[in-house]
Amino acid sequence: MSSPIIEVEHLTKEFRLGQLSGLGQNLRDGLARLRGKEVAPRQLFKALDDVSFSIQQGEVVGIIGHNGAGKSTLLKTLAGISQATRGRVAVHGRVAPLIEVGAGLVSEMTGRENIFLNGAILGMGRRDIRRKFDEIVDFAEMDKFIDTPVKRYSSGMQIRLAFAIATAVESEVLIVDEVLAVGDLAFQRKCYDRIDSFVRSGDRTLLLVSHNLRQVERLCNRVLMLNRGQLVMDGDPKPVCDAFLNQNNAKIVADRKAAAAGRFESSGEIKVITVKVGGTRQATLEGTVVSGDDVVVEVEFEATRPLEELMFTMAIHTTDLFFIAVTSSETRMSVPAVAPGRARLRCRLAGVALTPGAYAIHFSVESGAANSPIFRADNVATFQVEIDSSRVAPVSERLGTVCADAHWQLDGSGQGHPVAAAVGLADVR
Repeated sequence: MSSPIIEVEHLTKEFRLGQLSGLGQNLRDGLARLRGKEVAPRQLFKALDDVSFSIQQGEVVGIIGHNGAGKSTLLKTLAGISQATRGRVAVHGRVAPLIEVGAGLVSEMTGRENIFLNGAILGMGRRDIRRKFDEIVDFAEMDKFIDTPVKRYSSGMQIRLAFAIATAVESEVLIVDEVLAVGDLAFQRKCYDRIDSFVRSGDRTLLLVSHNLRQVERLCNRVLMLNRGQLVMDGDPKPVCDAFLNQNNAKIVADRKAAAAGRFESSGEIKVITVKVGGTRQATLEGTVVSGDDVVVEVEFEATRPLEELMFTMAIHTTDLFFIAVTSSETRMSVPAVAPGRARLRCRLAGVALTPGAYAIHFSVESGAANSPIFRADNVATFQVEIDSSRVAPVSERLGTVCADAHWQLDGSGQGHPVAAAVGLADVR
């Protein structure tokens, strides 16, 4: 195996908390020490704490973690923008960092001037910049504004230009920090397509920080998870991203109001007491479902007054609120009236063959002929989907969120009759 293109050994980065000391405060502290008085030291904060890893050329590595976990600090250290307090960082090759919106762009200069300036800073010769100039302008969609000062650009225009420059540089390492969330959907699609081309070519190393775990799973072949400045997981994308989602789920369960994530609405006519989730193979609803099994949701609620013509909605979504399946009681169950008191609602979502991972439940209630909303909440319960222990799931079944209950047939060459037929999920349980 060739030597790593990036080596990080026992990296620690410390910051002092509180405001910077002025000259007056430094003089007062000095006088206090001369008089024999103790001066309380300012508290140190470890943004990175003894982090070690190495990356081979051509790897596409995602870096995930909660806000403040140390992701951006790590990338700035790798890019040479920030220096380590302790430890060793070695990057063997040219680095093109794309860390902040508009970073490196000079506001008083035009887009054209910034292309030549930033290209030179990133190590490109003037001839190379001229050769790449039209490609950069076309990708950034900036032909009408290229001679306009950058200070008149929107944040989206700035990031388009910065991304086009950084990805045009023939660097060995490309560092991207959460900037792909800026800009319209069409441009984001272009960015991901360009990154995909880097992944397929295998000749550039990419470090990607993003809170979009689905895109991290799709783009990366390895993921690092940071927590409070420490590297806590390093491995294949799916298990590392699942572990991060489980951490989020633990916080959601600990704080039900946080579970609603600003999407909790109630008129007070219904109070949800408990929500349980499980699979049809289990005797109890314990928060675990086997992949390919039906999902059963049981809601115990209390009606605070008589209610008429109730309609219930149940849905499955990822913990970042990407909805996967939804069902309504409107055409399946008539509820003309509910008396005050407790009731138990049971819903079976059949045929939703989820891939392994963490998921959550949406529950809402409407009342009356006008379907007036009286309760709505996301993340009212979370559950884990696991692989059936009796079989080994192929890697392809972990790529999406739903395994299709498909039927396959292979016809023999020139024979006109099936030589093999595969069964659906319901037949292999």
